[in-house]
Amino acid sequence: MPVVSTLADLDRRVTGCRACPRLVAWREEVAATKRAAFRDQEYWGRPVPGFGPPDASVAVVGLAPAAHGANRTGRMFTGDRSGDVLYAAMHAVGLASQPSATRVGDGLELRGVRITAPVKCAPPANKPTPQERDTCRPWLVEELALLRPTLRAIVVLGAFGWQALLPVLTPMWSVPSPRPRFGHGVEHRLTAVDGGPDITLFGCYHVSQQNTFTGRLTQAMVEDVLRRAARSGD
Repeated sequence: MPVVSTLADLDRRVTGCRACPRLVAWREEVAATKRAAFRDQEYWGRPVPGFGPPDASVAVVGLAPAAHGANRTGRMFTGDRSGDVLYAAMHAVGLASQPSATRVGDGLELRGVRITAPVKCAPPANKPTPQERDTCRPWLVEELALLRPTLRAIVVLGAFGWQALLPVLTPMWSVPSPRPRFGHGVEHRLTAVDGGPDITLFGCYHVSQQNTFTGRLTQAMVEDVLRRAARSGD
């Protein structure tokens, strides 16, 4: 994969990736068949790049685009119930200009935070395979390398993202052995190994409906983790 010099260049390259045949077939099938509620809309149907400024001090790492959310709108956590919770929490702590995200061009701007995922394409049943995760890994490696000068904290949504992220961190930070375990609210300080600043890693339950509809995760809980991450990034 070519090394790029800017996040904008990386994002353009991400959107053209066709490395995983199963994911390509699925995202394009969903975009063609659509959900009835969105039948009049044109789906994005491609890999979804990260979203947020290139000088972010905080990164939020999810799992993968939702089939009828980001795979439809072309922007992370936009147009689905998970995003409703995440962006409302981000707005409440000052990381987003508004509490909702419905479509590209809706006026939403992020402040000091960038949202991304270890898998850039919507997977069947929201479950990428380990091979798909590993094939997609170089994109996240490059993304974090480009964010490196300003990045001070990473919030990881869910255990899948946590396990996918840890190997990505090792060129820049020391990941202890045994590896830190995921849990909601956990916080780990990782020492830099490349001469740059250290980073703080935060765990947060994923903002999926499975967690938010059951009460396992509330918006207040998300706000608490995001607020702590924003403070560590100051």
